[in-house]
Amino acid sequence: MNADEHASLGEWIKSSHSTSEGGQCLEWYPAHAGGCGPVAVRDSKRADGPVLRIPRSGWTGFVSALKNDAF
Repeated sequence: MNADEHASLGEWIKSSHSTSEGGQCLEWYPAHAGGCGPVAVRDSKRADGPVLRIPRSGWTGFVSALKNDAF
């Protein structure tokens, strides 16, 4: 599924670190994840660009690591 197809299904959520000046930020698409599907992620500066689908377990681990300052 590409970014245009996602746009018709719901809202992308932009990282709280995104600013109007750009930067290295992403958006994720919770509606695609449903209850157990992969989480769709894209570059917030390229809404029409490719979409990366990350397995839910990988996304959960990534978010946990961010919250624990593992990076």
